[in-house]
Amino acid sequence: MGRSSRACSVLGSALLLLLLSLGSAAAQKGSTWKTLSGKAPAIIAKGGFSGLFPDSSGNAYQFVGIASSPDTAISCDVWLTKDAVGICLPNINMDNCTTISDQFPQGKKTYNVNGVSTAGWFSVDFTITDLQNVTLKQSILSRPYYFDGLWPIVPVDAVLSQFKVPAVWLNVPLDSFYSQFKLNMRSYILSLTKQYIVDYISSPEVNFLTSISGRVSKKTKLVFRFLDERSIEPSTNQTYGSMLKNLTFVKTFASGILVPKNYIWPVTPDNYLLSYTSVVDDAHKAGLEVYAAGFANDFAISYNYSYDPLTEYLSFIDNGAFSVDGVLSDFPITPSEAVGCFSNLNDSKIDHAKPLVISHNGASGDYPDCTDQAYQKAVADGADVIDCPVQVTKDGIPICMSSIDLMDVTTVATSQFATPAVTITDLKPVPGVFSFNLTWDDISKNLKPMISNPLSKFQLYRNPRNKNAGSFMRLSDFLAFAKDKDLSGIMITVERAAFMAEKLGFGVVDAVIKALDDSGYSKQTAQKVMIQSTNSSVLVKFKQETKYDLVYMIEEDVRDAAPSSLADIKKFASAVSVSTKSIFPTTNQFLTNQTNNLVTSLQSSGLPVYVYLLMNEFVSQPYDFFSDATAQINGYVQGAKVDGVITDFPGTAHRYKLNSCMGKNAPDFMRPAQPGGILSVMDPGAQPPAAAPMPLLTDSDVAEPPLPPVSNTTTALVFDFQPRDPEDVAAALAVLSRGEIPGESSPAISIDSFMQGRRGSQSKNGDIYSDLPAMMDVQAWFGGERCGGSPAGGAGSSGTAARGTPSAPPTGSASGGRPAWSSGSTTAGTTPTGWLRP
Repeated sequence: MGRSSRACSVLGSALLLLLLSLGSAAAQKGSTWKTLSGKAPAIIAKGGFSGLFPDSSGNAYQFVGIASSPDTAISCDVWLTKDAVGICLPNINMDNCTTISDQFPQGKKTYNVNGVSTAGWFSVDFTITDLQNVTLKQSILSRPYYFDGLWPIVPVDAVLSQFKVPAVWLNVPLDSFYSQFKLNMRSYILSLTKQYIVDYISSPEVNFLTSISGRVSKKTKLVFRFLDERSIEPSTNQTYGSMLKNLTFVKTFASGILVPKNYIWPVTPDNYLLSYTSVVDDAHKAGLEVYAAGFANDFAISYNYSYDPLTEYLSFIDNGAFSVDGVLSDFPITPSEAVGCFSNLNDSKIDHAKPLVISHNGASGDYPDCTDQAYQKAVADGADVIDCPVQVTKDGIPICMSSIDLMDVTTVATSQFATPAVTITDLKPVPGVFSFNLTWDDISKNLKPMISNPLSKFQLYRNPRNKNAGSFMRLSDFLAFAKDKDLSGIMITVERAAFMAEKLGFGVVDAVIKALDDSGYSKQTAQKVMIQSTNSSVLVKFKQETKYDLVYMIEEDVRDAAPSSLADIKKFASAVSVSTKSIFPTTNQFLTNQTNNLVTSLQSSGLPVYVYLLMNEFVSQPYDFFSDATAQINGYVQGAKVDGVITDFPGTAHRYKLNSCMGKNAPDFMRPAQPGGILSVMDPGAQPPAAAPMPLLTDSDVAEPPLPPVSNTTTALVFDFQPRDPEDVAAALAVLSRGEIPGESSPAISIDSFMQGRRGSQSKNGDIYSDLPAMMDVQAWFGGERCGGSPAGGAGSSGTAARGTPSAPPTGSASGGRPAWSSGSTTAGTTPTGWLRP
């Protein structure tokens, strides 16, 4: 007996690719933890690294040693087979987590489980030999299924003997249930403790824990597991909620309690935090350790955490008032970060300088884009640079607005300005109400901001209580706000300058320069001014007229930049923004092993690189970052060596700069993800299709003609108006009669002449329409020539794509056959077959 009996199983060569180095330990904290013992909180990997691999699979257990703190324990939910062999599974219904129904389609039964009639496939109906061809699958449907069917069920004794881990936690969900099958869980657990060291044993049944208390090693911690507060504990017939009020009784048979995390930090029905409870304090006063369960990076967490799982862990271990004694997590890398690298930062003077943290529309992950509250939050969260994307109103006022279409970011759809929405093909392929359709007073006095929800298709919404919070800001307001803040600079984004010049008669470059001059930015050096654009012509004009830092945003996903394009960029830009996929290509949300040299090429040319766009929501991140925004930032900063990040959540990026685990002595879990590493563990038959190579950025992609001169006369705008009912027609006519056409000061055409279709209208190609259809499916020139004006033209538009989902599940299974676990105990120091990928 002893820890040495757990021999380290040989890692497959594929898993070794995930390791960049070994032997580093997590940073030690000098301050005293507020745990019962004063030691750092324990980290228990629930079913191994079950957030990625099937719960309780061999690879899930192996991966803990690769991507977690070296003192992380592993857990196993214990179930008994028909022949009294213990196995590890996350659920009593085997069909939820294995391929049992494929092997035994007639094996479904119904049993009474603690008073509840439950149907499914149960381990008590099968021997360990029956289960030798049954494989594990992901029990959470939203997680990747590419590892399903690769690994067999793992016996409990294999977990105790074959994995080199500092501790093992055995959870016994049911005890009394087995008596109806003449099986004895108590006897099985006691027999294990005579062969192996079992560090933790937990159960929600009082009788089970009292029956083994005093019969196991004094080093084994017995932990009473609390279920839902309204559930009935079968031994005492009391609710778990009532038992929570009698912790002195619990102390008579247990040394700790395991509680759902909402016992400690409850949430409101709309998922906001309430005040923390006294559970931890009460338990510590009773001499009980407290372990919190229910942590998973890809589960919904309170909006207070801004979709940042690291923030949630810190609220349980480093909040200044208390600390739980341990956490059970499906993603043990994140509590490893919390304990080893990010606790006690309030007293830290560390600031690693890089990356430069640039907000994206302010702290737009928490408040509506480009509002005063979004900017205030960005500054409070430690952004180095806050940004303003410039649009223009009907009365020529530059404003900070993330979209030129007010439908995207305001409540215009429910306002008196909602109709008629029009299509301007130069801007968007769908109808919209654009900033230049309304005056500043129209916008600021009648509309409210609307928070952006880029991942709403996944039912992920941002801060709904504040979805309309804040006030809009003019560019002048933004500059005045930023000037006295602790910022290294500001970034102004300018797009569609040619469109504004030709069709609106508005020179946005000149307007931005004037606003900066008027606010004093051109005469100060405390804060640098950065101008960003996807258009080289915009930056060329700024370079001709100012000395500001110019940032070229490469809109396309590219693998590298040709030398000629680098030379062109250097002529007008001092930095470059690139997409996440240009740095780390993906296929079905896995990092590929394709090597993109874009960052190296740009930096070698003296161009700092900023990566966009980082978001905290887990579905926005490749699986290689473990649904952890901090791991993603670490990948781009330490792995790709970017100079800055553009993010909706600047607080997460700023906190990263303060962590204590940077540099050569960084622990393994803070090593950046290796592109293609997770794919290499996958069975070849299950891998997603290879991604097509990205194009090379060439000089033709960069070069643009100079910006057109600002028109002194207002030219017409194309609207693709397709009314759906008579009310749309009436609204259009009302607009025409008011003459509210962008840039027009009087009605452009009369209602009568429009209805009769007599007026000659020029198409985009300059041809004359001899006739206009009566109102339906017309492309009409609302406006026309005045004072020698010419028809309008313009550039196209672009969009962004949300995270996709795999088109089909993988086919096939592990090649070459898969050895099964042999029944019975294993020999210490040997590696049983079955759980390594063949």
